Amino acid sequence: MRILILTHAFNSLTQRIWLELTEAGHEVAVEFDVNDAATRRAVARLRPDLLLAPFLKRAIPEDVWRTLPCLVVHPGPPGDKGPSALDRAVQEGAPEWGVTVLQAVAEMDAGPVWSHRRFSMRTATKSSLYRREVTEAAVAAVAEALERFEQGLGPALRDNGSEPMRPVLPQADRAIDWERMTTAEVLARIRAADGMPGVRDEIEDHPVWLHDALPADANGTPGAVIGRGEEAILRATADGAVWIGQLRMTLPGEARTLKLPAVEALRLLGVPLPPRVDLPGEPSRVETERHGEIALIRFPFHNGAMNLGRCRALEAAIRAAAASDARAILLTGGAEFWSNGIDLATIEASDSPAEASMQLIEAIDDVCLALLEARDKWVVSLMRGNAGAGGVFMALAADEVLARDGVVLNPHYKNMGNLYGSEYWTYLLPRRLGEEGARELMETRLPLSARGALRLGLIDGLVEAGPDAAEAEAMARLRARLDEPGFEARLAAKQARRERDEAEKPLAHYRAEELERMRLNFFGFDTSYHVARYNFITKVPKSRTPHYLARLTRCG
Repeated sequence: MRILILTHAFNSLTQRIWLELTEAGHEVAVEFDVNDAATRRAVARLRPDLLLAPFLKRAIPEDVWRTLPCLVVHPGPPGDKGPSALDRAVQEGAPEWGVTVLQAVAEMDAGPVWSHRRFSMRTATKSSLYRREVTEAAVAAVAEALERFEQGLGPALRDNGSEPMRPVLPQADRAIDWERMTTAEVLARIRAADGMPGVRDEIEDHPVWLHDALPADANGTPGAVIGRGEEAILRATADGAVWIGQLRMTLPGEARTLKLPAVEALRLLGVPLPPRVDLPGEPSRVETERHGEIALIRFPFHNGAMNLGRCRALEAAIRAAAASDARAILLTGGAEFWSNGIDLATIEASDSPAEASMQLIEAIDDVCLALLEARDKWVVSLMRGNAGAGGVFMALAADEVLARDGVVLNPHYKNMGNLYGSEYWTYLLPRRLGEEGARELMETRLPLSARGALRLGLIDGLVEAGPDAAEAEAMARLRARLDEPGFEARLAAKQARRERDEAEKPLAHYRAEELERMRLNFFGFDTSYHVARYNFITKVPKSRTPHYLARLTRCG
C-alpha cells in the first residue's frame, strides 16, 4: 500500500513504525503536522491509500479524514480518550494498559477501533513504557489494522466507547506535597511526567521541573535537598528520599529552557550545593560487574547522552576492565538507550558551545580508543536500546556488535547541522561496509532497524529478547565464544589485524583528520550545527518536512 505517516515529530515510535512498514514492502512517506494546508498538500501530492498518525498533538483536518481513511495510534486501551493517557496510567498505578488504533472522526479518540493490544505495566517512567511496551504493542496493532484494511474487513469495534474525554493532566494534579507524600507517591508523579512536561516544583524559590527520579535509602526534612551525587540531587520525602537526576530550568536572564543534570542546573541557578553523599542507586552512573572471565559494563545514561563526566567514567571503567585478568568485556549501555553520542544539552548551556563541543568529542573519542586498545580482550557491544550518531560508531569499536531486535539505529550525523562526525568512524565503518558502503551510509539521514543493520553488515548478530533478557543472552553467547576451541586463534587474528592497520595508518591520524573537520563544524563560518543544536534542545517546532522523509520510500 501507499501510506502517508502524519506525525508531530519523527520520534522513536514513528521511526519504528516507518521501518516496519517500509520493510514490509509498503510505500511510505512522512509529513510533519505543521498545519492543515501542509497536510492537504501532502495528501494531494501522494494520493495515499491510507493515512497513519502514530504521534499527533492536534486533530486531523475534517476534509482529510472524511475523504481518506485515517488511522490514529492512541497510547491507551479501548475506551480511553485524551492526551494524557499514559501519564494518568503511570500516576494512578494502572496494572494494565494498552494501545488502540482507531479511525479519525469528529470527536477526538472516539472513532471505530481497528485493532488494539494490552500489556502489563512495569514500575517505570512514562518514557520507558512508551519506548518499550507501547512501541511493541503499537507495531503489532498497526500491523493488524493494516491487514484488516487490506482484506476489506473493516474495524474490529464500531467505536471507542461512550466514556468522556479526559483532559490534559494539569500541573496542579501532578504537584508533589513533600510534607505528606511517600517516596512511592513522589516517584509515581515524576515518572508519570517523564520526558514532558516534568513535575513543576521549586528549589530555593527557583521554578524547576523534576525528571529522572529513583528511590534512595536516606532520610531528612521532607522537601529538603539533603545531598548530591555526581550529577543527581537527593531530596527527602515523608518516609525516605529520592534521587532527582535531571532538572528543567530557565537559564538566568534568558528565555531558554533546558533540561540538565540536577547538580549542574543548581550551579547555573546560583543555588548552594548540598554536601556530597556516597549512596548507591544514583541515575546515569556507570555500573561494572565481574562474571567469571567476563567484565560487564553498563552505562544507563539519561537519554543516552554522554557529557564529560560520563565519558570519563566510562573510559575509566573500560580501561580498568582491560587491565584486569578478564578475558572478555561486555558493554550493554542502558535498557532504554545504548548511546546517542555527545550531550547536546550541556553543550547548549555552556559559556562556549564550540569549545564544549570540541572537549566532548575528544572525550568520547577517548572512550572509543579505550575499546580499540583492549587488544588482549574480546570486546562485545550489545545495543539493548536505541542508538544514534556517535553512539552507534562507539559500538563499532568493539570486536563483535550485537543489537536487540526492535532497536532503532541512526548511524549518521548529518541531521545535526551536517556534522562530519568522529569516534574513529573513518576507520571503523569501512572495515565493515567498505569505502563505498561507508560513504552511502554516512550520506543518509534515515533510521535503520537492527534487522536492516544485520543485513547491511553493520552489526554481527541479533538478540531476540527484552533488554534484561538480552543481556543474559549476550552473556551466554560470550561464554560460549570463550569456550570455543578456536577462540585464542580468533583473538590472535584480531591483534594481528590491528597491528597491520596501525602500521598502514595509525589511529591517531584518523582521529586528527576527523577532528580537523569537526573543528570547522564547531568554529567555522557555517553555523548550521549550532542552529540545529539549539533547535533540537529547545524543541523549536518544525516548519516543514525535510525531503528525505517526505519522499516515498520502500524497502524489501
